[in-house]
Amino acid sequence: MNNLFLIKDLAHVSGQSIHTIKYYLKIKLFNEIGRSPETRFRYFDQSSLKKLLRIRRLRKQNKSIREIQELLNHDRQV
Repeated sequence: MNNLFLIKDLAHVSGQSIHTIKYYLKIKLFNEIGRSPETRFRYFDQSSLKKLLRIRRLRKQNKSIREIQELLNHDRQV
């Protein structure tokens, strides 16, 4: 079964701040898998967590946001 996370839970398990996650969403480094129609809460899954952890590793390697976008785009094409 796939775990679902709210943004606060994703921040907790990934070590990223909510602010950083919202920034990455805004610049479309990754996306939520869905939203609640009533509350508009964003939902994330294991693939979201995996991508966020990859972004974090790349940032720790001093990769720029542009470089990370290019790497993630390349991954989607493969």
